[in-house]
Amino acid sequence: MTATSADYDHPWKAALEQYFEQFLAFFFPEAHTIVDWSRPYETLDKELQQVVRDAELGQRQADKLFKVWQHNGDEAWVLIHVEVQSQRETGFAQRMFVYNYRIFDCYRQPVISLAVLGDSDPDWRPCSYEYSLGGCQVSIQFPIVKLLDYESQWDTLEQSLNPFAVMVMAHLRTKATTGNPEGRAKWKWQLVRGLYERGYDKTDILELFRLVDWMMTLPEDLQLAFEDQIKQYREEEKMPLLSKMEIRAQDKGQQLGEVKMARELALKVLETRFGQIPAPCADSLDSIDDLILLKQLFQDAMAVESVSAFQQVLTQLAAPKAEETDLG
Repeated sequence: MTATSADYDHPWKAALEQYFEQFLAFFFPEAHTIVDWSRPYETLDKELQQVVRDAELGQRQADKLFKVWQHNGDEAWVLIHVEVQSQRETGFAQRMFVYNYRIFDCYRQPVISLAVLGDSDPDWRPCSYEYSLGGCQVSIQFPIVKLLDYESQWDTLEQSLNPFAVMVMAHLRTKATTGNPEGRAKWKWQLVRGLYERGYDKTDILELFRLVDWMMTLPEDLQLAFEDQIKQYREEEKMPLLSKMEIRAQDKGQQLGEVKMARELALKVLETRFGQIPAPCADSLDSIDDLILLKQLFQDAMAVESVSAFQQVLTQLAAPKAEETDLG
């Protein structure tokens, strides 16, 4: 059976964008209480990209930056790092520190740095960074949550209607079933069935189903069997089936999101390595909608010696398409 890699970063990022208020309420209630949720918040992806590029540190796809309003009317910026790697990263606390002061330096607004640790090491809990020299001391302490800690709270997770209870369960069971696709398929079915049984509305069922399905990847044969289970369950429970149009729209939306993300990643790598990218190169990259091809271009972006070399790769890719058009 072909091995299938799990995808943690993209589902977490999508969940943060969709359910930001619920995220703070679930993981960081103290931060949640200072926000005036009657006022709209903003996602600041471009601002975070600038900070990452200037800081010349690694970027995690699930890192997010939000602009919120406090109850007293002041602005505050919330920086969230969702760490999903499987081992320690010695520079993680330093990266939290650098991102925090870079955002403050750029925008002169208070910054709340928060971290969700989704790795498999129970002893790795970085929550501070400091250094001192010649009587000068600089430090930061930031709140963290460790997803492994929720293993002992499984019953509570199953009862919660907060979307991030589902995200935590999906994350933990995806980690636990690495190399065991049959076990993952069983847990995926159990988690998705729970979406119907706990009383979520249709919108949340669709969104959480998409996130669980995205994270808990399965080989094709097990995925098809899983989809048959879902269909049979809906029919037996007299639950309305999604129309074919809804299913096609959902699949197309997820595919377009992955393509867009792949383009952005390739462009970010080029900008990080070479600075401003010429418009023709960026436009050529933006015209590609083949996900497999974009993943290869991401690898090329990390390896090429110059932007012109990358542009040559794009030109070579465009040549066969031009020939096909002429033959047609």
